[in-house]
Amino acid sequence: MQHEPSSPERIRATWSGTASVEDAAQAFGMSRSKGYDLVQRGEFPCRVLLIGRTARVVTASLLRVLESGEPEYNGAASTGTNPS
Repeated sequence: MQHEPSSPERIRATWSGTASVEDAAQAFGMSRSKGYDLVQRGEFPCRVLLIGRTARVVTASLLRVLESGEPEYNGAASTGTNPS
């Protein structure tokens, strides 16, 4: 079931400092699986915090991207581990 994207005003009023990848993906009008795919590739359009095996989207970053249309990619997500 596809939900309508959330407006920035509704997100500001109801979301906390971070959001699930599923909710953030819906705000961008994409599916849950597409959102997780972009997170894995380090290409989700806004900042993502990786905490263990959990990914959380930074709400302030999501709002900036929704309002500006300019993505904010995670630099850390694409660097990975440095092999010795």
